[in-house]
Amino acid sequence: MRKSTITRETRETFVEVTLDLDGNGSYDIATGVGFLDHMLEQLSRHSLMDLRVRAKGDIHIDDHHTTEDVGLAIGQAVSEALGVRKGIYRYGSALIPMDEALCRVALDFSNRPYLVWDVRFTRPTVGRMDTELFREWFQAFSQTAGLTLHVSSLYGENNHHIVEASFKALARALRQAWTVDERAADSVPSTKGALHSKGIQPLAS
Repeated sequence: MRKSTITRETRETFVEVTLDLDGNGSYDIATGVGFLDHMLEQLSRHSLMDLRVRAKGDIHIDDHHTTEDVGLAIGQAVSEALGVRKGIYRYGSALIPMDEALCRVALDFSNRPYLVWDVRFTRPTVGRMDTELFREWFQAFSQTAGLTLHVSSLYGENNHHIVEASFKALARALRQAWTVDERAADSVPSTKGALHSKGIQPLAS
């Protein structure tokens, strides 16, 4: 049962995440940041992860702390749900078009967090959300999930399409990577013999 519930509380935010990696893509998202809610719904639906998120943050200042801490909490919950990562395919990739935009994600549940972000925007906001915050979300998520994560926008003009294709590509790559390989269900996919999540701690914002 690959499920997890995480609570993250700071002076800036309170975040509660419950997820099931082997769900059917149902979601219940309320972060106070409308466009982030929309992207997390895409993440759930296209990864088939059941996801419930509740967040309260200092959005009267801006959306930064809430966006980052939601990423940290979801990443931590994914890592906890995976446990020692036995039997998973480990690697995943996806190339996702959305109208004129094309985005690529490649990832590795290596437990060596690293983000390569090659995504360019032409506007400072999408809806009311600062475009620079999308990198912050992906960085936070990769850190606590223990992911080596490469995200690239190959081309595109509409910033909404670029962001949404990036989240959908992440979702499909995650779904591929955390699926259990029946031929190797009892072994950890590493010559080291370990990919456990020990040592990955949520970052303070």
